[in-house]
Amino acid sequence: MSARLKELMARGTALLGSEVAIICGAMSWVSERNLVAAVSNAGGFGLIACGAMTPELLDTEIAATKALTARPFGVNLITMHPQLMDLIAVCAKHGVTHIVLAGGLPPKGSIEAIKESGAKVICFAPALALAKKLVRSGVDALIIEGMEAGGHIGPVATSVLAQEILPELAGEVPVFVAGGIGRGEAIASYLEMGAAGVQLGTRFVCATESIAHPAFKKAFLRANARDAIASVQIDPRLPVIPVRALKNAGTEAFTAKQREVAQMLDEGKVDMMAAQLEIEHYWAGALRRAVIDGDVENGSLMAGQSVGMVSREEPVADILAELVAQAEAALARG
Repeated sequence: MSARLKELMARGTALLGSEVAIICGAMSWVSERNLVAAVSNAGGFGLIACGAMTPELLDTEIAATKALTARPFGVNLITMHPQLMDLIAVCAKHGVTHIVLAGGLPPKGSIEAIKESGAKVICFAPALALAKKLVRSGVDALIIEGMEAGGHIGPVATSVLAQEILPELAGEVPVFVAGGIGRGEAIASYLEMGAAGVQLGTRFVCATESIAHPAFKKAFLRANARDAIASVQIDPRLPVIPVRALKNAGTEAFTAKQREVAQMLDEGKVDMMAAQLEIEHYWAGALRRAVIDGDVENGSLMAGQSVGMVSREEPVADILAELVAQAEAALARG
């Protein structure tokens, strides 16, 4: 790696313990032991997507990942998981070094519990005010993710978030930029703006080591940026976080699912928390159908807008090497 790139990534690599400050974003069903270990072994930073896993399942997944890599990796936990504290305890038992909290403000005591275990806490911040609040609450690093990303997304574009948050907070904590990044030139530009590193998800879905079904990978290889669309919220009382995925019959099914959950809310059959969990479980199931079973018509094809830059199936090491080479070339021209 060039001296300049090494220097720009220094804070990120120091925090992560990796060779390059490129995190593979946590994608449910995709970011499991094989992809996570492959990313960490290749010098990047892998993240297990806990998603809706039970503490027992997470326990098994961490142990299996440790069997495949001796390098550092992290676990991504969703803040609304009803067993969040149990999941944090499982991570502590295994000595997991980094925990990423995603999907809203971390519940009281969660950041403290992670820090007590000796792990670093990284949180998603979709807005400057929230980012400042998280820094005050003691997080070790932030991930700012724009709406171009796949899966659950916020309302603001990556480039705008980076301009808003990096000048304000990059001096205080390492900040990783995510959402719509598919090439090294973009990585270089965010590093020059003050980012400590980046997070990419979509780019790794078609890695040789990814267990995603061949039909799922094929859908990614065929898609272009405009095929990755954000889900529509149909009921203002049901604050569903929009999800970006490739358009298919599953996209329509989600609209119907929202109507069904909104009706249950109307009839008092569920409260707001239960309603949101119902939606969360729906996504987990729809994603599993596509990623694992290969049902690309009815399952969920979560993808970021960088999907158009995924052109072939290749090993993780080659993806990382290409991103690094592109970033180095951009910095050399700079």
